[in-house]
Formats: sequence, C-alpha cells, structure tokens
Amino acid sequence: MEIIDIKVGMSARYSQTITDSDIKTFAGLSGDHNPVHVSNEFAEHSRFKKRIAHGLISASFFSALFGTKLPGEGCVYVSQSLEFKRPVYIGDTVLAVVEVESVDLKKNRVFFETKCFVKNKVVISGNAELYVPEKG
Repeated sequence: MEIIDIKVGMSARYSQTITDSDIKTFAGLSGDHNPVHVSNEFAEHSRFKKRIAHGLISASFFSALFGTKLPGEGCVYVSQSLEFKRPVYIGDTVLAVVEVESVDLKKNRVFFETKCFVKNKVVISGNAELYVPEKG
C-alpha cells in the first residue's frame, strides 16, 4: 500500500491464542526464562497464581499487522510505546488492533494507536511510528 492511500481511522486486526509452546519458544528466542513465564510452581506463588505470557509476545502481533496488512510490505518500525495493563495467560486469545492516527507525507511516516485485547479488556496499549518507503 502506498502512503498516499493511508487515511486516518484505517485499522487492521490480528488474533492468536497463546499456547505453552509459544511461551517456551519465545523464552528460547529471547533468553527470557523468568520463572513467572516458564515455571508452574513458581507462578502459583506469584501475584498472578499461574504462568503468564511474556508481554512482548502479544506486542509482537503489532509487527505482524504492520508488515503484512497496514502499511504492509517494506515498512519499517521507527518507534513503539507499550503499557502493559493486564496479564495474558496460556489459552487467552489476544486481539491486536492498530489504527492510523496521523500521516506525515513529507517524512513518509504513519502514526498508529496500538492495542491488544483479551475478552474485550485492554491488556496492552501504546503508539507506534512507521516509516513507509516510496514505491518505485
């Protein structure tokens, strides 16, 4: 999609159910083996009472949306703010939503509001800035 086709209010969505395998794979990729994510015994004694997913698993769904749907192929992350509001547990289905807030045609930048939901409750909120290259 060309940047001139992107308008304020456009949005894209992606959902995925978090599995034990997702958490273990992410721990292996990231090196984050915090026991609140990977140990049932540890997590039972935490404030969450059971294992929680790494927050960046859910946040990574924004990247999936940006690279494949809006703005699409070739775009590059410039920045992303994140506020983690609620935990995500194994078996939760996360819905990631990105919505265009503004477009800067001179700098080829698109600014988004980003949110993840579980059961209609916000679990992550933030904002992102993407660079969209000019089409050849």
